[in-house]
Amino acid sequence: MTEADDAVRVWLVERTYSDDEQNLVILTYATPDGEQYFRKERALTSFNDVRDTTAAVDAEPDNLGPVEDPELRERYADEATRMANEHDPEHVI
Repeated sequence: MTEADDAVRVWLVERTYSDDEQNLVILTYATPDGEQYFRKERALTSFNDVRDTTAAVDAEPDNLGPVEDPELRERYADEATRMANEHDPEHVI
């Protein structure tokens, strides 16, 4: 965890590319129960723009949103649990 005691560990559950904007990667991380998500947008500025995407990050509770849809919540829970079981948090995915 980070230095902030209240940070929440979330696991990568989805990586998508924006339809609206070129070179925008959207990373979605979720809690293992699938109840909350954290979204991170990353603009790729060049072909040489390499930034690691890790299996998990620690997010501040204020930056988490609720997952309202039950099917999406279940999918996020399954994927977050799988990631947690197969990877260390700092593994590059």
